[in-house]
Amino acid sequence: MSKTDPRTSAPAATGAPPVGSVGAVVGLLVLFEVTSGFLQGGIAPLLPDIGSELGMADADLNWVISAQLLAAAVSVPAFGRLGDLYGHRLMLRVSLVCIAVGSLLVALAPSLPVLLVGRVLLGPLAALLPLEIALVRDRLSVEQARSAIARLVGALTLGTLLGGVLTGLAHRATGDVRITLLIPAVLALLCIAVSFLAIPESRQVPGGRLDWPGVGLLSVAMLLLLTGISAAKGGVLLSGAVLVPVLLALLVGAGWAVRELRVAEPLVDLRALGDRRVAPYFLCAVAFGVVYFGSLAPDATFLAADPERTGYGFELSALSISLVALPAGVVAVLGSTLTARIAGRLGYRPTLVASFALIGTSFLATAAFHAEIWQLVAAKVLAGLGMGVALGAMPTVIAEASAPSRTGVTTALYNNVKTLGGAIAGAAIAVILATPASEGVASSSDGHGAPSEAGYVVVWVMCGLLSVGAAGAAAFARRVEGWAG
Repeated sequence: MSKTDPRTSAPAATGAPPVGSVGAVVGLLVLFEVTSGFLQGGIAPLLPDIGSELGMADADLNWVISAQLLAAAVSVPAFGRLGDLYGHRLMLRVSLVCIAVGSLLVALAPSLPVLLVGRVLLGPLAALLPLEIALVRDRLSVEQARSAIARLVGALTLGTLLGGVLTGLAHRATGDVRITLLIPAVLALLCIAVSFLAIPESRQVPGGRLDWPGVGLLSVAMLLLLTGISAAKGGVLLSGAVLVPVLLALLVGAGWAVRELRVAEPLVDLRALGDRRVAPYFLCAVAFGVVYFGSLAPDATFLAADPERTGYGFELSALSISLVALPAGVVAVLGSTLTARIAGRLGYRPTLVASFALIGTSFLATAAFHAEIWQLVAAKVLAGLGMGVALGAMPTVIAEASAPSRTGVTTALYNNVKTLGGAIAGAAIAVILATPASEGVASSSDGHGAPSEAGYVVVWVMCGLLSVGAAGAAAFARRVEGWAG
């Protein structure tokens, strides 16, 4: 006679952690997410110094970011599916090894090619959270899993916040970009050892195989797409350098989609994505990627602009910009940590609707009121709260809307479309801000090509409308019986 798990009334699995160890196990996963956030948030402030160290041109610096996004777009669904097939803990360990090796290569790289190889190996950073979500959903009760997911997302948000601030402080203290980059590398090595402690393997490991041709086609499509996106960052949208790779990416992507619809065990179950229970949440993820990743650089450049030269901005230093963003970052951490409690009262779908409505309100308010720093800080705090809660709620509603045997690949796809949304946003926003204001217009009158104030307003309005649209998509989603609240 089989034993039952008192937490779930389901058959207990051999090796399942006792209730008392749940907090310790989740705490170990939290360490991984803090490290992930640190690595993701700490690279941007160091890019100029990396370029100086290796003698890299500004155009090459774009590939430092693009290489990791490319690898993430491919590794997230691949690692998620491999986790579904062979165990999420196993693939978590593989991811951590790749991240540690990549971090060391980035810190010690003698040349640009070696640096890019290291950044490619950091692609599985985006796979960590989906693998952890699948693991906790498999091993914990519904309420424990929801709470754990909120804590993991909060840890990622906190790590990103700490990465930007502490990396800047460490670089100021050491004066050496390589020593600074070794700090997150050491953290990544520590995570490998921690992964062999008390973390249990997932119980549901279905049979099957990975769609390797699908992985290859997706890799080529992402490489072509990001090649075009990188070319678009120069502000010339209709050039051959942009159009040719983007069109080829669309053709290869169409071929990949046709294959995925025909094979018995696809890398991505495209038919399942058409389910009304899931599809609206992926639209939310795309919108979130555009809003979150796309707004980072414009916000920073607006704050750093010289008002005497451009007619807008506050001429803030990098440290001052970090301090302006700090309250929003703290609120985002609190929001993501409290997501489970908030959703326990409102339900997860209403919580997601409210969070996107809050994000939309904050960006529209920024478009209308941005003449004073306090106005921007207040709007950023609203956006931070909404983003923190949305980050905590989206993985949960997507995981709970998917079949248990496909949790890893479905939640991985969430991270994938969010990353792609951010990558596409980078190109679109670069084009919007590329056109300087005409002579005599107060927003830009120096003739040196500074973005116009109207360009920033367009970006903020676009982010606001996308967020409102995401709120509508979440409201449209069908209520999932049982899991979704």
